[in-house]
Amino acid sequence: MAKIWILMLVLLSFSALANSEKVINVDRAIPNSLHLAFPNDANITPKKGDFEVLNYILMSNNEGERWAVITLTNVSSGNRELNEDHLLALFADGTRLAPLAFTLSFKGNETQSVTVSFAEYKFPILSVYSSNDQ
Repeated sequence: MAKIWILMLVLLSFSALANSEKVINVDRAIPNSLHLAFPNDANITPKKGDFEVLNYILMSNNEGERWAVITLTNVSSGNRELNEDHLLALFADGTRLAPLAFTLSFKGNETQSVTVSFAEYKFPILSVYSSNDQ
């Protein structure tokens, strides 16, 4: 009977360790005023829009999932729809990638926060920006 309990405890321990890899943690804060100068030879830019990134919080886990909570303002007085094409993340190797597909509707001059995924990537995100932030 004791062997069964020990076996169950060992299995539960492994299960707990496996799930801890999926936990998303807030990465160390990087000031938005930090100037980065990676070359952009492919001229990858976000779609033109009326959205300004006010701030963002970067998150990741040990499996390489990259996430960001982004607060944006619709700088237009009209209603607008934000999607993944309006944002780019700059990674520590200089790569620029859009987040996975999402849509968020804004009223004129409205500010909202959204959590988006940048899938799995080896390098961390250094910044997130829109066409109005460049």
